[in-house]
Amino acid sequence: MRRLAAEKRVVDQWRGLEKELSDIGELITLIEEEADTSLNAEIQSRLDKITTHLDELELEMAFTSEYDSRNALLAVHAGAGGTESQDWAQMLLRMYLRWAERRGYQAEVLDVSPGEEAGIKSAIIEVKGDYACGYLKSEHGVHRLVRLSPFDADHGRHTSFALVEVMPEAEADVDVKIEAEDLKVDTFRSSGPGGQHMQKTSSAVRLTHLPSGLVVTCQSERSQYLNKEIAMRILQSRLLELELAKQAEERARLKGEHVAAGWGNQIRSYVLHPYRMVKDHRTAHQTGDTDAVLDGELDGFITAYLRFIVGKEI
Repeated sequence: MRRLAAEKRVVDQWRGLEKELSDIGELITLIEEEADTSLNAEIQSRLDKITTHLDELELEMAFTSEYDSRNALLAVHAGAGGTESQDWAQMLLRMYLRWAERRGYQAEVLDVSPGEEAGIKSAIIEVKGDYACGYLKSEHGVHRLVRLSPFDADHGRHTSFALVEVMPEAEADVDVKIEAEDLKVDTFRSSGPGGQHMQKTSSAVRLTHLPSGLVVTCQSERSQYLNKEIAMRILQSRLLELELAKQAEERARLKGEHVAAGWGNQIRSYVLHPYRMVKDHRTAHQTGDTDAVLDGELDGFITAYLRFIVGKEI
């Protein structure tokens, strides 16, 4: 049913464009017959909207994976650097929440691990909307920040790193099946802020998938049941992402391509001092409006990346 709905959406879009062009054609015929130019502005406006829509459909050529149309789980992890990197991770979390809001997507914070002094150590959000995973896959990688530190008494220049992971939402028992005997469940008391109840009861949950060694924790909810449910959803998506990574490595091996392990080099740099610029190192797309980018204005970078993918495939 999910795939059928996605295909129906595509067909409806093209049929809608076809009807719109037919209507514009009739207007142009009317203008030619009656020599009336009063509708020229309306026609141009409608043509501009069609052009914008076609540009969006062109970008969808980059959505070649069957998982691109799904909702996404996005994880942010602070890198080495203590408070600086934890603050940077929180800035990125806010940036993606604002981006989702701008696009009309639903975004929910599933779990957050607070930093020791400021910021966050890690966080996971769920982004719901058409092609959420396809658009957000451009953000997977290491993000680098250069700025004058607000935590340094000397206001020295600091470089911070954070890792962003993007995973498709897994469908239980379809994409991933987890046997009960392969799962170890531990409960413990939540740490950090959250109220007296959370810190006095063992509501936090840790899931360990024994075959893969993957460990997922969740402590954001007061209910142990809800924490376990969220942790299971995250684990399913991580297992799906692990399987997709194995398939990609195997394809690369057969093609003779080199696949780098680990964090690798940063995909994007955000420089706030001594000048202001955000630059994507894969596409060379850049802007000097750093405030807008950190406020969720990411469409320019996402579009450039998707066009970059289409160009590589062609």
